[in-house]
Amino acid sequence: MKCIKAIKSTKNTEVGTMTRINDVDAESKVKTGSWAYIPKTEYKSWKNGQPKAEVTNVSHDMGGSYEVKKRKK
Repeated sequence: MKCIKAIKSTKNTEVGTMTRINDVDAESKVKTGSWAYIPKTEYKSWKNGQPKAEVTNVSHDMGGSYEVKKRKK
């Protein structure tokens, strides 16, 4: 089973729609260019209605940067 996400709008799907289907069907849909593979954790959070973590780059005057992940409420 693979998780895929619509990256282009078609007559049957909207951008951002996610689904979990078998490997053969997923491969054929991804080859069309309208779908892309996504991690299972992203699919699960979308399915359960949890917002995706927001990543913010933080830099400081000492010459480095790091990423901070914040959950939206």
